[in-house]
Amino acid sequence: MSAAKAPQPPEALSDARAGWLEPWLRRVWQSRGPAAWLLWPVSLLYRLLIAIRQSLYRQGVLRSEHPGRPVVVVGNVIAGGAGKTPVVIALARHLQARGLRPGVISRGYGRQSRDCIEASGNSTAPDVGDEPALIARQCPGVPVFVAPRRVDAARALLAAHPYVDVILCDDGLQHLALQRDIEICVFNVEGVGNGFMLPAGPLRQPWPCPVDFVLHAATAAPVGTKAPAFAIRRRLAAWAVRSDGQQVALHTLRGQPVHALAAVARPEAFFGMLRAEGLLVEQAESLPDHYDFHSWKRPPDKHLPIVCTEKDAVKLWRNHPEALAVPLVLDIGDGFLAALDQRLDRLNMR
Repeated sequence: MSAAKAPQPPEALSDARAGWLEPWLRRVWQSRGPAAWLLWPVSLLYRLLIAIRQSLYRQGVLRSEHPGRPVVVVGNVIAGGAGKTPVVIALARHLQARGLRPGVISRGYGRQSRDCIEASGNSTAPDVGDEPALIARQCPGVPVFVAPRRVDAARALLAAHPYVDVILCDDGLQHLALQRDIEICVFNVEGVGNGFMLPAGPLRQPWPCPVDFVLHAATAAPVGTKAPAFAIRRRLAAWAVRSDGQQVALHTLRGQPVHALAAVARPEAFFGMLRAEGLLVEQAESLPDHYDFHSWKRPPDKHLPIVCTEKDAVKLWRNHPEALAVPLVLDIGDGFLAALDQRLDRLNMR
């Protein structure tokens, strides 16, 4: 039977990234105020579409495929960023340290190409997407493939690198065409917000839902889940990186005015961490998530050092190699890594 077309839920609201809309929605999503209740009837339609789509996969009307290697999906149930990519990078490094040979697949959000492509350390964001480009740069020796359908990326990954024994999927909890063995759901400090579905709330699918592990900010554990939950902590590295790879100690920037840039889902968190490190953020510029920086220009009357995230740097360095990227360090407890290792060991013994 050929795969039928799934009724796709509206993604425009979950990917609203520009102007006033995203900040306004994020404020709405944190409480069940008048605006959230006004949007609530629309969220029922979204919930219905999600339920229909899940039912079609359960009944086999829509086909799913397993690539033949253990698949670990690192995703979230809320719109916007929750810190999935740093988790994927940390897991890829951990698996390499164990002697395993992981590979990574992604949709490559924001890229200009549409083909199935292998990312490398020299790949650009327009070619493969900013997050796959960052993963390939941060994880040497880990093959990274992007495709509109993650199952196609997995197939191409194994065809080119048959030695891969674990596939990490960056995002994809809702990509049901790819069968998976382990699901990790990541939450940021905002948790599930008001608990409503899009567009009345941040949820892309009902919560709680069955997952294998939950990773959450130390200050905001999600409620309702029966899955083992582990706290993670995000902090800035003690250095910044130039486009040529040279490191600059972050403490040398303390007390110096800087122009901070962030084109991520929650830029204020990055600005807050910079200030906590003693940097004087004279100008904090928030840009839409996945912004390509192609047309961005520094203010003509300002000559402040540019400080940005690593995700932004893979695009900003094309025209502004002087920008300093401050890496994000993710502290994942040994308890979670041990639990994940046990699950993978059981899968490999089958």
